[in-house]
Amino acid sequence: MQSRRQSLIEAITNVVVGYALAVITQIVVFPWFGLQVSLGENLAIGGLFTGISLLRSYALRRICERWR
Repeated sequence: MQSRRQSLIEAITNVVVGYALAVITQIVVFPWFGLQVSLGENLAIGGLFTGISLLRSYALRRICERWR
């Protein structure tokens, strides 16, 4: 069984990797849709989604652990 701390570490690792991929994807894809944003704006947008993703990942992990 995974502890709460281990769940949090796993979620953080997952989200950090996801954040990097999201920012890189935004930098590549946004211009295809005519969206011009600065690097700082890309980092901020990625940060908002990262916070939401972290909460989602942690909550889902805890729910799955409860079911086990």
